[in-house]
Amino acid sequence: MIPKKEEQNTANVKAASSKSTTKKYLKPLEPAQRKSKSNNKNATGYLFISPFLLGFFTLTIFPILYSLYLSFTDYDLMGTPNWIGLDNYVRMFTNDPTFWKSMEVTFFYAGVAVPIRLVFALLVAMALNKIVEMVGIYRTLLYLPSVVGGSIAVSIMWRQLFGNEGAFNSILSTLGLPTHSWLGDPDTAIWTLIVLYGWQFGSSMLIFLAGLRNIPKTYYEASSVDGAGPVKQFFIITIPLLTPVILFNTIMQVIQGFMAFTPSFVVTNGGPVNSTLLYVLYMYQRAFEYFDMGYASAMAWVMLIIIAIFTAVIFKSSPHWVHYESENK
Repeated sequence: MIPKKEEQNTANVKAASSKSTTKKYLKPLEPAQRKSKSNNKNATGYLFISPFLLGFFTLTIFPILYSLYLSFTDYDLMGTPNWIGLDNYVRMFTNDPTFWKSMEVTFFYAGVAVPIRLVFALLVAMALNKIVEMVGIYRTLLYLPSVVGGSIAVSIMWRQLFGNEGAFNSILSTLGLPTHSWLGDPDTAIWTLIVLYGWQFGSSMLIFLAGLRNIPKTYYEASSVDGAGPVKQFFIITIPLLTPVILFNTIMQVIQGFMAFTPSFVVTNGGPVNSTLLYVLYMYQRAFEYFDMGYASAMAWVMLIIIAIFTAVIFKSSPHWVHYESENK
């Protein structure tokens, strides 16, 4: 039998040893050790995001900066870029009527097609917001045009629909109405592209629908008690509370409108008489048909500046018409 006094001494020794070991492992790291550990964590993080960084710098930043350099050169894709300074920009603004024609067509296209798409998307979203049963199916079916609308296949289909012997003229002929060369007439060709752009309203519609679902129903119930009808509710509740979503959709659609390319390229190829020559299509022609890559790069930077100006103006004006609930809290 071990005496109690010896047991107590043994326990004290073990406790002291345990405390010493604990203090040893809980001893604060030295600054050099702490820095080394932090560097190891940073290195691990950079290792994991290195594929993104590699792609971002090689496929995004470098092409952007290189196109800026090319915009000051004469480059035909075959030889070496020849530095010419601001000649491309001077030529663009003073000696290229086709540039101004493409700018005119693009501004008209974006100015008409963007509001049409936004208004139509909002109306469809409000209709879907009232539907309870099978809303998922309707939402999917209405979103499909946005998924396939920008494809080559849909553009070819659109060209067939509005061709001289297309389905649209066939319907008019069946009804006894006069047919029309929709794609061959400069006055109507651009409208076929606008209708195609408006038909692809699905993405904007889903964003509007999400915004509508976030508006509390109690607001509508309270306004109904005060005698407000659906039209008044739309203007005093729906629109003000939906303005942040309208701001986002407007900016995204303005950018898409100015960057439209596929419909003009496939459906009309810029014709007739350049009536559908969108800016990006003309830029493509300068680069890959006329092998004037320096001039096309200058056009790309002009378009970037135009989009940046429009975006800045919309953001600058937003405090006067965009309502945020948090501002009243």
